[in-house]
Amino acid sequence: MRFARQLTLGGFLYVLFAASPPVSFATQPHRTSTRDARNIQYGVASWYGRHWRGRRTASGEFFDDRALTAAHLTLPLGTKVQVTNLKNGESVVVRITDRGPHVGHRLIDLSRAAAERIGFTHRGLTRVKLQVIHDQATTALNNQQPLAGGQ
Repeated sequence: MRFARQLTLGGFLYVLFAASPPVSFATQPHRTSTRDARNIQYGVASWYGRHWRGRRTASGEFFDDRALTAAHLTLPLGTKVQVTNLKNGESVVVRITDRGPHVGHRLIDLSRAAAERIGFTHRGLTRVKLQVIHDQATTALNNQQPLAGGQ
């Protein structure tokens, strides 16, 4: 009797899943593309300052905590993003010059100057909205000359 009930349940589950449409991973949430100017991400921002001044960043530049720059794990170096502090609505445009943050589940590391502009240096962390407004890949595509003969 128990075997028959398991067999019936197994048959039911087989029919249920065999009749359902296949799962498409394309419809699942994914990391947003940096080529889309409407790209918006939400997360926690931190800042880094004087201790890192003069060290080389991933882009090869020397870090200056007085510049409006930031570190992000996946955005292309040179990408400009608008970062908005969700607590007070203040925002700043920064350029991604480094990789990070490498601590916790943080979205972006801002220079001290950028953190001051959006008002969270005294807290160290804040919730932010990040919107890509410019990236070098899009600029390179837009600046390409058309082929001769309209091709």
